[in-house]
Amino acid sequence: MRRPPQVVLDAVGTLVRLGLAAVWLVSGALKISDPGQTYIAVQAFDVLPDGLVRPVAIGMPLVELALGLFLLAGFVTRWVSVLSVLLLAVLIAAIAQSWARGLSIDCGCFGGGGQIAADQTQYPQEIARDLGFALLGVWLIVRPRTWLSVDGWLGNSQAPADDDYVGIAEGNE
Repeated sequence: MRRPPQVVLDAVGTLVRLGLAAVWLVSGALKISDPGQTYIAVQAFDVLPDGLVRPVAIGMPLVELALGLFLLAGFVTRWVSVLSVLLLAVLIAAIAQSWARGLSIDCGCFGGGGQIAADQTQYPQEIARDLGFALLGVWLIVRPRTWLSVDGWLGNSQAPADDDYVGIAEGNE
């Protein structure tokens, strides 16, 4: 099996990085725009002590926005991707435990959240979606090399430098 050319892998990686950045930026922005609803969503999972609900409800959107900004810039891409996958694993576990315990909640992953009617839960879809996002993170852990990244401009070993593409354009891969 022939490996795709470097330029194709770099293009895919760039799209993956920007896609995961968009996920975190949208999710964080929607949560931070309605902190009261974010509090309700975190509380609905019924796993945190009352004293931690508010800090998590405040901190979660800030963490998501930070992850999104770092990925958008392509700065420390591999490490941000590790953190993304870990956070997604926690979110998947939280959704799964809610499902297993018979709670009827909307995860609030993209704003909203809280108690809903039992026939409106979408646990399998939410878990599948977050697993898909985690796969994007895994791609970037394995292959953080992308275009238009701070990593590339700083000369980090896994990121392409701008002059890498001159040789490709001239046919010198």
